[in-house]
Amino acid sequence: MTSRRTLGILAGAGLLAVTPVSAQRGPAPGATGLPAEVLSLACAPRVAYEIPPMPLRITGGQDATARQIYFPGDLVTINAGMRNGIEVGQQFYVRRRQVSRRDPASRETPATIRTAGWIQVYAVDDMMSLATVTHACDTVQVDDYLEPFVLPVMPTPSADRPKPQRENYGHVLMGQDRRRSFGKGDFFMVDRGSDHGVTPGAQFVLYRDKHLAENFLFELGEAVAVDVTPDSSTLQVTVSLDAITEGDYVAMRR
Repeated sequence: MTSRRTLGILAGAGLLAVTPVSAQRGPAPGATGLPAEVLSLACAPRVAYEIPPMPLRITGGQDATARQIYFPGDLVTINAGMRNGIEVGQQFYVRRRQVSRRDPASRETPATIRTAGWIQVYAVDDMMSLATVTHACDTVQVDDYLEPFVLPVMPTPSADRPKPQRENYGHVLMGQDRRRSFGKGDFFMVDRGSDHGVTPGAQFVLYRDKHLAENFLFELGEAVAVDVTPDSSTLQVTVSLDAITEGDYVAMRR
């Protein structure tokens, strides 16, 4: 921060009076008070068939040396300020796109969106801002991008258990950090969303095709939709009879 306004804010907060080897730190983050399942959902992965816009980004921190990784309590810089509508107290998700090194994000080779945590704006300049890392799902890194923070609502699955719709199978995609194998409690993405009738709380049965002639599909377990977009959804495994892997089938109960 170089403006007199920001320097005055930081000096008043005692953030400039540090030793050369110390990191300047904002207010210590308190406990979120959120249920564990809500925190898990806030940190759950998403799928992207194209790279999302990333105008707001983490550009560094307040340290004597250059760092790439930050943790709860650290101060990070944002490449936007009052001229961009940033205000003290605003909260943002910190997210990271994870793509194959060989293939761009597309419907055939989707990217994973990793939620690294969230931050709260602490001081604002005309062109830049400082924010405190308030919660970490993963380490917050330089060039991670920001989206407005909205607390997720954990959907309640219906008590009804209709038969799975077997004529319109979807497919298991990837999970957190591009994982390809899942068990009970894990989150993963599927190529079915609201355009296909999926709603939060929708229940799914998971199957595997063993590619054997005159054989039934093998039932692997069950999952529930916890986050839904038009063309994809994030599911959480509720029952696991065997490992669930990328490419397995999903059938919605409806």
